[in-house]
Amino acid sequence: MKKRLREELQSQPVFISEQLIKRYYENFSNRTIWPLFHSFPAYVKYALQDWEAYQKVNYMFCKTVIPLIKPNDIIWVHDYHLMLLPKLLRERIPNIPIGFFLHIPFPHFDIFRILPQHREILDGLMGADLIGFHTYEYAHSFLVSVRRTLGYDNTIGQILLGDRIVQADVFPMGIDFSKYSEATESSVVQDEIAKIKEKVGERKLVFSVSRQDYTKGIPNTIDAIAKFLEKHPEWHQKITFMLIVVPSRGHVDHYMLLKTEIDRLVGKINSQYGTLDWMPIIYIYRSLSFEELAALYASADVGFIIPLRDGMNLIAKEYLAVKNDGGVLILSDMAGAARELLEAIIVNPYDTAELVDALIKALQMPVSQQEESNKIMRARLKTYDICWWVERFLERLDEVIYLSKSLSVKFFDEESKQEMKRKYNESQFRLILLDYDGTLVPFSREPGRAAPDDNLIDLLQKISSPSHNEVVILSGRDRHTLEKWFGYLNVALVAEHGGWVRTNPASAWTSVTNPIEEGWKKEVRPIFNLFFDRIPCSFVEEKDYSLVWHYRMADLKSSSIAAKELLDVLTNLTANLNIRVLPGNKTVEVRNSGVSKGIFFSQYLLHKNADFILAAGDDWTDEDLFAALPDSSFSIKVGIRASRARFSIRSYRDMRALLSQLED
Repeated sequence: MKKRLREELQSQPVFISEQLIKRYYENFSNRTIWPLFHSFPAYVKYALQDWEAYQKVNYMFCKTVIPLIKPNDIIWVHDYHLMLLPKLLRERIPNIPIGFFLHIPFPHFDIFRILPQHREILDGLMGADLIGFHTYEYAHSFLVSVRRTLGYDNTIGQILLGDRIVQADVFPMGIDFSKYSEATESSVVQDEIAKIKEKVGERKLVFSVSRQDYTKGIPNTIDAIAKFLEKHPEWHQKITFMLIVVPSRGHVDHYMLLKTEIDRLVGKINSQYGTLDWMPIIYIYRSLSFEELAALYASADVGFIIPLRDGMNLIAKEYLAVKNDGGVLILSDMAGAARELLEAIIVNPYDTAELVDALIKALQMPVSQQEESNKIMRARLKTYDICWWVERFLERLDEVIYLSKSLSVKFFDEESKQEMKRKYNESQFRLILLDYDGTLVPFSREPGRAAPDDNLIDLLQKISSPSHNEVVILSGRDRHTLEKWFGYLNVALVAEHGGWVRTNPASAWTSVTNPIEEGWKKEVRPIFNLFFDRIPCSFVEEKDYSLVWHYRMADLKSSSIAAKELLDVLTNLTANLNIRVLPGNKTVEVRNSGVSKGIFFSQYLLHKNADFILAAGDDWTDEDLFAALPDSSFSIKVGIRASRARFSIRSYRDMRALLSQLED
């Protein structure tokens, strides 16, 4: 067996005992994770021993994979059975590219957090470089859970995690389009089509193919058929419903009950409406061969696919691939495929009346309209087939790895320092851009107490004294505070991350946007006040361009949880407002989207054509500036973590020392 797996199938087995299989696969994977991720929390069964088995098997996979890894290999982990594996691999092989794809939905945070180990699951997934989902809805739910649980925010799905990037992205899974599109050319399939035609005759054929699972909406399908037959007697003996149920997990309680319910409902309908020469429902309880399935697709007038929750649903795609002519797809909006197959009749699987109306609409749809809709969807399926899915995922993984390498910060070593000094001495005009809090001074529990000390004032006077030096303090502080602390120095002051500017001690403060947009504050201020009231020792700071909630002095645990919730609330509620939500160092800030350090540099400083640029900062607000700088700039991240900056140093002390050495 081992030899055949390795040589013929190029597979490496992981042998698991029957007892471990039961706890890992049958219990935790399929009785805990499966119902939870499909948003059926009432069906969840949880036991600590099952979680321990899940951990153990993930470790067994890790232990099996590691000896097989060769240089330039990548690892692609699939599905909910192995969500701890990416982190286990990352801990042992830190630099190997790791992808993960989830084939089922990712639940909303309020459902996901029911799982006692939801943090451990997220930690496990964060070991991957690229985490793929079928739809943007699932990716969004994942990112919200990461923010609410782990505290990591994202930018277009990118999460900065230490010295690397974790990317969440969307890859709708395709099918082997050619295989299904060309299936009817087979003589075996043609024979199966003939059998179906002989059985159904001239009646319209509506089919449903589902695995035996409570997420597939099989009772809902049967209830809709019953209501259809009740409301539309004119269709009696003119239509046949073919219900294919593929056996699955028959030993699980919910699945056994489901089988009993399906048998009862089908029997009731057939006994009520059936005649000697017509049964409304042909019920088949087994899996079909490819040829049988292709023949069913080809023969069916309507595909009735209405899962209650489904990661993708490839049956819908296979049906359309086979249908070279007419045919109508009725598809649940709870299936991931509904985000792609927009020309299908999209329905709510819980609304029986809507399902009946959809059946009538499908049966009465002109053939020309059927063909036009199918042509559009088939072209889409042909383009985004299974090969595209694999290739695009692997391409995206390469992109993320490259991005991580390009954004990983190089430590500012002695060689880099000497290069900077040389270019500084050779330059004719120097631009020095400095953040304040965390960059030139340590953070203070009370922002008002972070005033500059005498040594810092002396340092700023020193580096701003040469006539060909222009020093700019780019801070999130308000203009009044900056004026009080630095107003007498020969430096340019930029307040509120680029909202206000004062070019020299003799000039007045000017606003970068006139008039200042403040309407959004009426919407956001009550939200901030709610969290201010909830978290003792936190406070809200209002500036001209922003509102900031500070929680540095609050209880760490409660304030961190509140900050994650606040970020989530603000991100969702302000999506249509012209503002940005930014997590800071023990702060959550909302500000006008047209205000940032990067925008300020591009509009006010880029034209100065400095031949030496030094920029330093420590948090998210500085990343916009780093991204806007010319490649030759010396951009420095204060703190060792991923950044768009070219270099990093450990602390504000090192930054001060570096500035001091420039003029020495």
